[in-house]
Amino acid sequence: MTNTSPKHTEPLERTLYEQSVAGRRAITLPKADVPDAPLPDAQLRADNGLPELSESQIVRHYLRLSQMNFGVDSGFYPLGSCTMKHNPKINEQLARLPGFASIHPLQDAATVQGALEIMHGLQEALKEIGGFAAASLQPVAGAQGELTALLMIRACHADRGQAHRDRILVPDTAHGTNPASARMAGFLAVEIPSDARGNVDIDAVRAACDDRLAGIMLTNPNTLGLFEERIGDIVELVHAAGGFVYGDGANMNALTAVVRPGELGIDVMHFNLHKTFATPHGGGGPGSGPLGAGARLAEYLPGPVVEHDPAADPRYRFARPERSIGRMTAFHGNFGMLVRAFAYIRALGAAGLRTNAADAVLNANYLRGRLKSEYPVPFDRLCMHEFVSEGRPEGSSARAIDISKRLMDFGFHPPTNYFPLIVREALMIEPTETETKETLDAFAEAMLQIAAEARDAPEKLREAPHATPVSRLDEVKAARERIVTDRAARGSDGEIG
Repeated sequence: MTNTSPKHTEPLERTLYEQSVAGRRAITLPKADVPDAPLPDAQLRADNGLPELSESQIVRHYLRLSQMNFGVDSGFYPLGSCTMKHNPKINEQLARLPGFASIHPLQDAATVQGALEIMHGLQEALKEIGGFAAASLQPVAGAQGELTALLMIRACHADRGQAHRDRILVPDTAHGTNPASARMAGFLAVEIPSDARGNVDIDAVRAACDDRLAGIMLTNPNTLGLFEERIGDIVELVHAAGGFVYGDGANMNALTAVVRPGELGIDVMHFNLHKTFATPHGGGGPGSGPLGAGARLAEYLPGPVVEHDPAADPRYRFARPERSIGRMTAFHGNFGMLVRAFAYIRALGAAGLRTNAADAVLNANYLRGRLKSEYPVPFDRLCMHEFVSEGRPEGSSARAIDISKRLMDFGFHPPTNYFPLIVREALMIEPTETETKETLDAFAEAMLQIAAEARDAPEKLREAPHATPVSRLDEVKAARERIVTDRAARGSDGEIG
């Protein structure tokens, strides 16, 4: 499979500034029928230097940029741990309905009962799926959900007169936001190693369970794509020591409607709506990371939450949990994402969600089986939704970055590179449930061909990608010498420097 998309050269060779012609306009406004009202000098900039262009130049420029972009709607996107799966377009249409898109968060609750009913329905669905006593839709990102959960844990310990508990256990396979969230919440992050089977080392957990323990941050399945085989023992140890178990719900796509984390003993967990319930992902947002909490922490959830009283008028209203840590964001969360997630859950139902989880696991194990002869899997046991292999084909000097850059020439987005850190030259591959067998086979064939090239024609990999609008970048230079405008420096060959 080869990327045959045309190479769009004009945006790279001629920026909008270089196309600018004095006096050219994209639009001509009619003569005003009211007196002129000049803006104050303080609001005007004489040096903005905007290019002067026709409408067609502007449209073509941004259309070409959009065609260079890669997204899950344009190709296979096996980005491990980020669950880049298809977003059903019906959910986009529903979120854009005027009754949802045009309401204002300051409206009186009586005027937005339909919106509150959806929020309440999503709260109840997440409680059921997670096995929790209560839920809050406040956090607007998975990482903010982490931070919120840890603030709840801190508040609960303080109320119990145990504010000295200042240590959070963080596995070495945890997402990078976990230790950052722990520090932001005022805790010390204590790293816990993995054992030979890719699980959290139970002996290390046991040794860390002292009177300073506040809790543990546990991702299950973990970022190796493996179900924690001793999760029951971990929960028991942490609870016995007086700590709480936070669940990083980033990988819930493998467990939805199969396992309820609350029933495993998880005290509080965030849901990534984009990873599990197919709301849009990437581009800086909008995110959504609702929380589910067990009985011991439910009263600390951030508010407002939506309550339902069929005998009241209005039936749905905002309320604040008794010991709530307060708001984590303005207003009520990213409402458009909540509509999309609720529509997704209602459309699929329990049976559909369970099928999705099973298909995600099946697809990951299918690819693992096809690729492991060339890309060794250090923890080679039944995986869940993703697996981590080494990007070092036997008999080659290739690195994971070379594999990934070459893969772009085949029209596929690379998998996650160099994470988790405990796997050398890590390639973290997550196919999700939404890809067909034909797509998986095409991806596997491309990866196997690249492995052969790594031995027979290594320069193809070192110089890749070859068929993309921009060739391989010097990533170190890009980080140190950032170009933050489109007036980029150019070399004698016309390429961006």
